[in-house]
Amino acid sequence: MASPEKRRVNRRQFLISAGATCAMAQLSLPSLIRNTQAAEMLPEAEIYPYPALYYDKQPNKRIKCTLCPRGCQVDDQERGYCGVRENRGGEYFTLVYGRPCTMHVDPVEKKPLFHFLPGTDIFSLATVGCNVNCKFCQNWQISQIRPEQEKSYDAPPEKIIELTQENGVKAIAHTYTEPVVFYEYVKAIGLAAHKEKIKNVLISNGYIQEKPLLELLPHLDAVKIDLKAFTEKFYQELVVAELKPVLETLKRLIKAGMWTEIVYLVIPTQNDNEVELKEMSRWIFGELGPDVPLHFTRFHPEYMLKTLPPTPVPTLDRAREIAQQAGLHFVYIGNVPGNAAEHTFCPSCGKVVIRRQGFQVIFENFNQGKCRSCGYRIPGIWA
Repeated sequence: MASPEKRRVNRRQFLISAGATCAMAQLSLPSLIRNTQAAEMLPEAEIYPYPALYYDKQPNKRIKCTLCPRGCQVDDQERGYCGVRENRGGEYFTLVYGRPCTMHVDPVEKKPLFHFLPGTDIFSLATVGCNVNCKFCQNWQISQIRPEQEKSYDAPPEKIIELTQENGVKAIAHTYTEPVVFYEYVKAIGLAAHKEKIKNVLISNGYIQEKPLLELLPHLDAVKIDLKAFTEKFYQELVVAELKPVLETLKRLIKAGMWTEIVYLVIPTQNDNEVELKEMSRWIFGELGPDVPLHFTRFHPEYMLKTLPPTPVPTLDRAREIAQQAGLHFVYIGNVPGNAAEHTFCPSCGKVVIRRQGFQVIFENFNQGKCRSCGYRIPGIWA
């Protein structure tokens, strides 16, 4: 049997041969964050189990995970679907607590969050693992593997706070993969962050059960949800999940008063049907309200959907028009640099209040959360 190091090298050679050279280069750990001296690299194959939350014990040392809607039933010495939570003798453990595989200081607009501290940087981190398997995942090299297949940092919550402060930023984002699978880590970081007046943000697919979601919310300040499509067929075939739990998550976030933004990746021939877009836009307006920002993002071929073309810009323009006709106030287009739909427009007078060019932000007619021209209050977290 090959050693873990040998297996990893072979896998990376395979990824490179499959055309993932650029993506893997972006994930090269030593270059990802400033002031990396404080982060100690863990031995790659060594596992550090930490008690997991949200599971029920079953007969014969089995457990049932109650963290996400998948509800994995896991035998002794086996793992759940996410690959990072393991049953050891009838007790459940997370294998990625304090073990981020990537950390980076990003513009907050990259998340994308447009109504949350615009123009600032955010300390971003992820562990390996995910509780779905999107066929179009842009970070599949780390989301679809197990902890022993990737290097990681020894970074308990207090280390993340230290790194955040060293890099001079005031918010942390759990992103790149799916933070639900490293739930305990997200929660602990949020608890530590709030003590230091640092904000904590979740960039998620929304695939989580009600109890863990509600118990996490006090430790969060904003959430961005990737709404993959508006049909169960799409979720079942291209996400390996269900739509309904994600919609329930969105409703719970809004009911709890959590600042929430939505991203919808528009994939040609898969989720760009105008009927579907109209239904989704009407649902957002009726269930969540007109002020939830909706980002229509351009698809680029990735992972298992490399035969599809990038989204035509007119398709994105039409999606935005549909959402605006449904009554949504803040509809954006992403991954199309220079598009006017990157800007924030005042719903009252129509003037640009925040102008964007890529990650460059200019506060044009904006003053302390209001349109300077007409005084309309723009919803969001601005300070």
